[in-house]
Amino acid sequence: MKKILIFVMLLLIPLNSHALEVSATSSILMDIDNNRIIYANNINSVRSVASISKIMTAVLAIESGKMENTVTIGEEIKTAYGSGIYIQVGEQMKLKDLVYGLMLRSGNDAAAAIANYVGGDIDKFVNMMNEKAKEIGMKNTTFNNPSGLDQEKGNYSTAYDMAILTSYAMKNEDYKKIVSTKSYKVKTNMNFYSWINKNKLLHSYKYATGGKTGFTEKARRTLVTTASKDGVNLVAVTLNDGNDFNDHKNMHEYGFNMYTNYKILTAGNIDIIGENYYFDSNFYIKNDFNYILTEEEKNTIKLKFVLEKDTNKKNDEKVGKVIVYVMDKQVHEEDIYLTKKEQKKKNLFQIILDWFRK
Repeated sequence: MKKILIFVMLLLIPLNSHALEVSATSSILMDIDNNRIIYANNINSVRSVASISKIMTAVLAIESGKMENTVTIGEEIKTAYGSGIYIQVGEQMKLKDLVYGLMLRSGNDAAAAIANYVGGDIDKFVNMMNEKAKEIGMKNTTFNNPSGLDQEKGNYSTAYDMAILTSYAMKNEDYKKIVSTKSYKVKTNMNFYSWINKNKLLHSYKYATGGKTGFTEKARRTLVTTASKDGVNLVAVTLNDGNDFNDHKNMHEYGFNMYTNYKILTAGNIDIIGENYYFDSNFYIKNDFNYILTEEEKNTIKLKFVLEKDTNKKNDEKVGKVIVYVMDKQVHEEDIYLTKKEQKKKNLFQIILDWFRK
């Protein structure tokens, strides 16, 4: 019969609250790597989100695997209005270039062309958007178009869901490259384009790494930005914020000043103090684990080792897990694996001793 062995190790004082004022109706500051919420205000309120919807459009285009394909622009762009890159019917442009136009210039015509090409038609693409939203945990989001325009229905989401989407997107290297691009030039069979990224933070804040602007009369100003410093990677989202760029800079600075990136687990062999059941084995984990912490929080880290008590475990089999706690809250768990030590031939006394240990 299997039993469980549990070991708790205190590695390293409660978190002090510090005021951060943001003028948005809804706002959030979140760690990209572990989706840790640093600051939250009305984050689950459903609102029209305008052109920050295009983050999802870009993600689906990139994940289609067709970025180097040439798209012939069709009649679908005639339904687009508002901001655009001003492509023409019959113009030929790589899907990759359309995504640059989508994200740097918020091209509603680019959104329509991308949706029609990737989805087969715009309605099918919108279904893809909503399916992807469910897949990645956006529980309060409904997309009705690929651009964010407030047509008959518009696109509705929350600050939290848009942070989750951006966190997901920033784990894609192609997406990261596109949204961090300050300027981009394209030549097609009909025209030459030179685009400057509308995200002002990219041009004025040295830690900015990307994001997306948005505006409609209904949604007002919406903004997503990302920033990185010393291994701390943050996403900020504001909905209905007339002072959005300043607020985002202040939010990122707040995060960088308050939090430091710590490596809590290191891939490779691990020692478990007090463990003697698997006396003939070593333990290891496969992945590093980093987590952002305040100065006070780093002293509250606890590791809980939970091991199965099973004599039949073989080399490289999972034998348990290590659970990481911060402020008595679980923040991560990692599988533990076993490797048998090389054994010398045992004498009778050692065999009897092993029998008693087990």
